[in-house]
Amino acid sequence: MNPLDQLQPLIEPAAVPWWPPAPGWWLLAALMPLLLWLLWRNRQRWLPRRKAKVVAEAPLDPLREAALEELKRLPRPYDRAPAGPWLQSLNGLLKRLSRARWPESHSHTLSGRAWLAFLDTRCPAAGLTRWMILVEGGYRAECKLDDKAIDGLAAAVETWVRKHV
Repeated sequence: MNPLDQLQPLIEPAAVPWWPPAPGWWLLAALMPLLLWLLWRNRQRWLPRRKAKVVAEAPLDPLREAALEELKRLPRPYDRAPAGPWLQSLNGLLKRLSRARWPESHSHTLSGRAWLAFLDTRCPAAGLTRWMILVEGGYRAECKLDDKAIDGLAAAVETWVRKHV
């Protein structure tokens, strides 16, 4: 007689019930919504980023183009040259542009901090309020600027001309 014949017959798989699942499966079922929510919330980390569309800058109106050309033609007072005439020319350019753009605001009559505040309300990105030298420098006897200040003020005025409302 064969010793294997004395073994009990195998239990059929259908005889084992599949419900209820083991306790570990209950825990997994409870954590699955939390896991899915976290994945959905942090999807930006794993998904490839979409490239932002490059929007071309709108063409400038003729008034702004003329103002930018005049700004480029103004001789800058580098090497500690007197900056008074350049500052007066910048101020005059901004006043003419403001008067043409907003004739009812009487911006050409403003001076000092009120003038800079007016400019800043029309284009805060330029930050012209920190350039008090723009309104005071034309009246100083010996107003001289370093090259970095000249480039910064010219860039701020150019930004204002390009982006004012």
